[in-house]
Amino acid sequence: MDRGQMLAATVLCFLLSNIISSEAELQVGFYNYICPAAESIVHDEVKRAVSYNPGFAAGLLRMHFHDCFVRGCDGSVLIDSTPFNEAEKDGPPNKSSLRGFEVVDNIKSQLEAVCQGKVSCADILAFAARDSVALTGGPSYDVPAGRRDGRISQAADTKDLPAPTFGLANLTAFFAKKNLTQEDMITLSGAHKIGRSHCSFFDFRLYNFSSNMVQDPSLDPSYAELLKHECPKDSNDPNLVVPLNTLPPNAFDSSYYRAVLEGRGLFVSDQALLSTPESAALVQQYAADACFFKKKFAEAMGKMGQIEVLTGSSGEIRANCRVINS
Repeated sequence: MDRGQMLAATVLCFLLSNIISSEAELQVGFYNYICPAAESIVHDEVKRAVSYNPGFAAGLLRMHFHDCFVRGCDGSVLIDSTPFNEAEKDGPPNKSSLRGFEVVDNIKSQLEAVCQGKVSCADILAFAARDSVALTGGPSYDVPAGRRDGRISQAADTKDLPAPTFGLANLTAFFAKKNLTQEDMITLSGAHKIGRSHCSFFDFRLYNFSSNMVQDPSLDPSYAELLKHECPKDSNDPNLVVPLNTLPPNAFDSSYYRAVLEGRGLFVSDQALLSTPESAALVQQYAADACFFKKKFAEAMGKMGQIEVLTGSSGEIRANCRVINS
């Protein structure tokens, strides 16, 4: 090969590497040309849903998180189970607790009508989470798009989701598996300012905390009494729920961190944020500076939204978010 051929080959390799690199990257404004109305359609439908039921904001935000932590941000949490496969949405952390599927269905239906086969379910979730945060008073931020939808959804994979019973070490380890730091974990925990929880996720803290303690000593006593009123001992009602926060439940701000400092974190995983001087210092900083928290939250959401994404020719663009394309 002469010098000219070598130079041509080098240029070709450079161009190919750039094509591969750009194909694998998400882009802000990805739909500007192939479906210009995509983000506005998502925003308008989320706004309509949240106006009807403010709880949808927390539901859509949580669904994006649960999607990204299981097989990456690929929309697999939306897939329905079949007689031959139990899907993620029916895994123990998700069954009967995720909500907002009908909102995604409505968005997808509108997008397919104007841009058939262009907008992925995974991107819908990322946009809907962003809009849910902004509509409840949190930060708005750019969402790079271009995700493709996964074709695998298995309930067994929900073991990758961190549990509300986790301590700081386990939380940090589970986030590290997704290339997220302890700071990211503490920041994303601020999403617990909005939404609600079934009593079954935390009531052991009230009645059966350990072999020698009935009640979790880290709980503020007056908060514990309030929770006992809402979640009676030995209740068999699976539908009992309480707000994640005693302050206005559908206003996204940094008061979650003040609640944690006061012993009013609902889950063991909330109070675990005070376990070390370093983690407690960040909780105190967020509690004191809502603007700083919102800036860091937007950054952390951007990182989370890029976990193990499928791009380019990987995966597919589902016609129905609940069903893999045939």
